[in-house]
Amino acid sequence: MKSTIFIGLAIICLQYSNVNTLDNGLAKRPPMGWMSWQRYRCIIDCDTYPSECISEWLFKNVTDHFISDGYKEAGYEYIIIDDCWMEMERDPITQELVPDRKRFPSGMKALADYVHSKGLKFGIYEDYGTHTCMGVYPGVINHMELDANTFAKWDVDYVKLDGCYAELDDMDKGYPEFGRLLNATGRPMVYSCSWPVYQEYNGIMPNYEALKKHCNLWRNWGDIQDSYVILNEITEYFAMNASRIQPHAGPGHWNDPDMLLIGNYGLSFDQSKSQMAIWAILAAPLLMSNDLKNIRPEFREILINPQVIAVNQDELGIQGTRLKIDHEIETWIRPITPVANGLYSYAVAWASKRDDGSPYAIKVKLSDLGLTCDKGYTITDLFDEENKLNNIYNVNHNITVRINPSGVIFYKFTPAVHENSV
Repeated sequence: MKSTIFIGLAIICLQYSNVNTLDNGLAKRPPMGWMSWQRYRCIIDCDTYPSECISEWLFKNVTDHFISDGYKEAGYEYIIIDDCWMEMERDPITQELVPDRKRFPSGMKALADYVHSKGLKFGIYEDYGTHTCMGVYPGVINHMELDANTFAKWDVDYVKLDGCYAELDDMDKGYPEFGRLLNATGRPMVYSCSWPVYQEYNGIMPNYEALKKHCNLWRNWGDIQDSYVILNEITEYFAMNASRIQPHAGPGHWNDPDMLLIGNYGLSFDQSKSQMAIWAILAAPLLMSNDLKNIRPEFREILINPQVIAVNQDELGIQGTRLKIDHEIETWIRPITPVANGLYSYAVAWASKRDDGSPYAIKVKLSDLGLTCDKGYTITDLFDEENKLNNIYNVNHNITVRINPSGVIFYKFTPAVHENSV
């Protein structure tokens, strides 16, 4: 077990050092922001649901909460519109996409200007197909250069390109072409691709070398839903497919398990902490999709936790993996900074899949996690930054962690710099 861990980590580091990043200089760390789809879907009836419909008011309101509630300060920066923002027909003369005239009366450039005025960045959705996924709004097919130029004209900073109503056989050429057209505008735009998920669902192995060359991030698997069951299905996909997808993640190009559910209806407090911890281990984009104006304080604190965000945003950009499962407790591990004498620090999450009525305790020897610093490690509880375990623990030391049902314990192990150990 021990030697296998080190061989695996050596391979990770070698692969990390040899990747070629997308040539737009963006997304050197996983993007952080807010996206409308998971919480607000395609609510377009502003008369009945004025505070929830896809409208310029909604996105201005989210922008304001980024400032007033500390999300910008925590590192979140992108305000991203998903589907259902446009008219059902292009402009009959210019063929340009047209924002819904009732819900976005000021237009997208004005909305982008508002977002930028707050020191944030603006993102938008389209689809590599005849229509977007709702089936009634126009996609980019036959208008790719025009749409890329339109987004640049609107000062867009981030483009998500979905894959509904598209030909699977065309994606390997079409997605790179749209990325090339975005770059050709001269406007820096993060490019989020949905190309691999459509291929995987249809039994086609995605070309990850091409993905990381042409996209800043990409959706690997199905849409997340406001459900702990679906959340577990996605994390299981990432665990079981790590050997083929993990090596392709790194600065400038990230695997994307989809949006954060935290603050909605489907996750408990403990389950919300678990998603945040695993997304940090996976170096996943942190894209909230929730009601920021009504979020409960305890969920907000999870989302802006500086210790956990620091793991997610770690400069090494090495995606972590699931190490093992024992008694329905999953161990997830990620090499991070600081690095001392060539030895990584590690973020380790123990995520419970149990449904007991009480927390479950397990003993863990540090060496079984692949930790080798002969001077030992300091241990910090990442969900309680004041809780730094006393002493320095050597690699043969056992610690006991006790995890709530469907909850998580999230620790950072840092190589010690002096001799004392226990």
